[in-house]
Amino acid sequence: MTTLAQIDPTTDPELFAEVKKAMGVVPNMTKLMANSPAALRGFLALSTALSEGVLPAAVRERLALATAEHNGCDYCLSAHSFMGTNVVKIGTAEVSRAREARSSDPRAAALLRLSDAIVRGRGTVGAETLRAVKDAGVTDAEITEVVANIALNVFTNYFNMVADTEIDFPTVVHAHAR
Repeated sequence: MTTLAQIDPTTDPELFAEVKKAMGVVPNMTKLMANSPAALRGFLALSTALSEGVLPAAVRERLALATAEHNGCDYCLSAHSFMGTNVVKIGTAEVSRAREARSSDPRAAALLRLSDAIVRGRGTVGAETLRAVKDAGVTDAEITEVVANIALNVFTNYFNMVADTEIDFPTVVHAHAR
């Protein structure tokens, strides 16, 4: 049972129209996040801005999966597993790899290694890690967007864990919960 009130989308049609435009649906997370319209608008703004960045949707979904797995957020694992397989079409094997911060795609693998190092190091990354990802061809813009995507995903992970958001996607459970 959620710990926050679920806001009825009819109470703020303009805000929820923004959600539907950005996401195609109005997921439970946004109905809870709407307790603070500022927080919901901030989420939408960062999400939209990053969708216009240099990292393709398939990489952003992989990053979201790796972060959700690390943080143990079943809501986000469920949402991004669904998005990964049904929207960006990376396939179930690649979704599973991404949860372990791995990929069969060399560029995505380098970005996931960086993301994993950042998350596990709580922002501290060794020079050797940065050198390795740059040697793999990762650009400064991509490094910057990896950090921004981590920030967005940590926000949604923590929010959904605090709110105990009811999962409205096919349920996926993080590995250490099994």
